[in-house]
Amino acid sequence: MRYPTGPIGGQILAQAMSLAPSRRAFLGGAAAVAGAFCLPASLRAEEGPKRGGRLRYGVNDGSQQDSLEPGSWATVMCGAAFNGALCNNLVELLPDGSLAGDLAESWEEAEGATRWTFTLRKGVLFHDGRPFTPEDARQSLMHHMGEGSTSGALAIVSQIKEIAVEGEDRLIVTLTQGNADFPYLLSDYHLSIFPAKEGGGIDWESGIGTGAFKLDSFEPGVAVRLLRNPNYHKPGLPHFDEVEFIAIPDRSARLNALLTGEVDVIEDVDIRNVPLIERNPDLVLHRTPSLRHLTFDMNCQTAPFDNPVVRKALKLSLDREDVIAKVFLGEAETGNDNPVARIMPFWAETPPEHRYDPEAARALLAEAGIEGLTVDLSVAESAFPGAVEAGVLFREHAAKAGITINLVQEADDGYWDNVWLVKPFNAADWYGRVTLDWLFATSYTSDAPWNNTGFKNARFDELHAAARSETDPATRGEQYAEMQQILHDDGGVITVAFVSWLLAMSRAIGHGETGGILPADNHRCAERWWRTDV
Repeated sequence: MRYPTGPIGGQILAQAMSLAPSRRAFLGGAAAVAGAFCLPASLRAEEGPKRGGRLRYGVNDGSQQDSLEPGSWATVMCGAAFNGALCNNLVELLPDGSLAGDLAESWEEAEGATRWTFTLRKGVLFHDGRPFTPEDARQSLMHHMGEGSTSGALAIVSQIKEIAVEGEDRLIVTLTQGNADFPYLLSDYHLSIFPAKEGGGIDWESGIGTGAFKLDSFEPGVAVRLLRNPNYHKPGLPHFDEVEFIAIPDRSARLNALLTGEVDVIEDVDIRNVPLIERNPDLVLHRTPSLRHLTFDMNCQTAPFDNPVVRKALKLSLDREDVIAKVFLGEAETGNDNPVARIMPFWAETPPEHRYDPEAARALLAEAGIEGLTVDLSVAESAFPGAVEAGVLFREHAAKAGITINLVQEADDGYWDNVWLVKPFNAADWYGRVTLDWLFATSYTSDAPWNNTGFKNARFDELHAAARSETDPATRGEQYAEMQQILHDDGGVITVAFVSWLLAMSRAIGHGETGGILPADNHRCAERWWRTDV
């Protein structure tokens, strides 16, 4: 079966294979389409895009460990600058969450969705003038498949049995088992296309991609500057002459940079500064609903979190409503220790609701013979906005259950390299994924590369494998519901809140609909946005 590109391509994919609700059903109907993953076009977009000028984007999580190596990308800095501006994938997520071709024009499935043939776009050039070929795509996927790979895309490429080139414009991917979601998985921001080296591998070190912008300078943890690619394969894009992503971890410093005109856009606005921004006639506050969730993650393989009683007691010792009221000023939704957002297909209720109950937590620990429980919780502002304040409140809440939380305020720089996936109890910021298969395979199956909770559950893994190739939506829904219940009951994730992306920007920045699956307009702000004052 052949799938066209364009806004409806992803919808046809899901409908044709009958493995999930249609993408329209996925977004909950017409009303939810505008509110689930994207916001309506800005009023400033009515004049239409203009060409010229520059975009300076202030991010909160740049790291000195950031690298051009795509498997290591874990920050907005890398995602928006490298995946969204420097490079392209075979496919692209549109603002409404549907799928379109990028370096691939179309794709076909065969043999029960185990064999996928991608027809690649002709005439695409890398920044140094080299033509894009199927071998570039093949090597770019294989880069994440090497022995000992720690790539963030490992959960995706581990499904691949073989990658072959056919003719001048075809790439054939054979999977170990059927997966109708597979084209969606290729939108993963680690799977950017780089030029192939002679003899195998990819040349990521030179910073040469096919994207809308060429790399001008890169100082890890500080800034990335890129210049327009005059030979970009998408007609009329990009609009900016140059873009710069600047790391500003401190929220107050980011706001000051916006107010003084040093940057045009900042992310993760301090919710307490919303009234100030809304009163400023030169600024716009932009909320984009998302799958983003903020968590405190316990490593289930490390004492004392290897004890399910301890995990349950800590889940009952956090007053989520208090955190949302005081840290997020009501602009968030509570989570019930289930990382699946309500707007996702196959979301399920996971009773009972883990409400704040310090007496129940104290009783659980006493019954298990645990006295004087003390744990260290690692937090940093770069972990998620408000993580330090949320940690302080958690410490106060837990004290009433007889639990001592030692709050360890880690350095902002290097948090995602030195704390996340390293320390046994830490704050984390999760973007979510378009499909549940992708979400679970990335973070919660026993072999997931980003399993920050160290969660290993044989039944969970069994259900995940079965659901991936299940053809009946009702059965698949039951499998995913049981998986969510297992995470709620036994997992190491404490879901603090689900939040929207919150940006503040100059009125001189124009844009259309903005995607919310990933930050920075699904990482494509550099390509899609423009200046109104040129």
